[in-house]
Amino acid sequence: MTAPNDSIARPSPPSGGRCARTIAVTSGKGGVGKTFISANLAAALTRRGERVLVLDADLGLANLDVVLNLHPKITLHDVFTGKAELEEAILPAPGGFSVLLAGSGMVEYSRLTIEVREQLLAIIDKVKPRFDRIILDTGAGISDVVLFAVSLADQVLVVATPEPTSMTDAYATIKVLATQQSRRVIQLVVNQTGRLGEGRTIRGQLQQVIDRYVSPLLGGPSEALKLELVGDIPSDPAVREAILKRQLLLESLPGCAAAKAIGLLADKLLS
Repeated sequence: MTAPNDSIARPSPPSGGRCARTIAVTSGKGGVGKTFISANLAAALTRRGERVLVLDADLGLANLDVVLNLHPKITLHDVFTGKAELEEAILPAPGGFSVLLAGSGMVEYSRLTIEVREQLLAIIDKVKPRFDRIILDTGAGISDVVLFAVSLADQVLVVATPEPTSMTDAYATIKVLATQQSRRVIQLVVNQTGRLGEGRTIRGQLQQVIDRYVSPLLGGPSEALKLELVGDIPSDPAVREAILKRQLLLESLPGCAAAKAIGLLADKLLS
């Protein structure tokens, strides 16, 4: 049972001085379902009692608003430029969670300036005490903007599909996160799998390559990088149907295979 919209948009501080755990959802290439997973994962975590904020950290090519069928009058761009207060930009979303949406097509956010760094960091610091979980829906690839957004997270979920190009780009992203950010545990979500156990197979293939080429760069066995499979989302026609309708899968078809898999992903993250 979700809270009323006004309490979602203006959540009270967690008791006991707790701060939100921050998850970066990223990918090596675009088109793998990263934003779709971010939004539906937020809905699944909300159903499990978490107060969740999804921050669209793809500052130049934002599309979280499209996935959620929202038409914001105020975005992060307005907060960054001083045209609006942060409170005004935190919006209730379908599924019971909150969102901070970015404006799309903002060329000024395509590179990491000192101003962008400071503003994004300040935003996250301000909202952390007010939620249980913050999901950073980052851009794809290894640009400085994406890597900085990921660096702000406590844990990283890399989304990949079984396609060879996606796996290659996922490996490249994982390598950069391990060598530049000293990540030693990275979590993997394999989306659009075609058969039972395919996610586990892909995780094994990636781990083999990591053990051979990445872990030796980190200082030996004690510094080895562990790739943890936390989600195996099957290819499901219900996903395309929900995307075309601009609806959350967990709202429109909660009993479908992909929705159940996202629920299992939420359970793993909570455990």
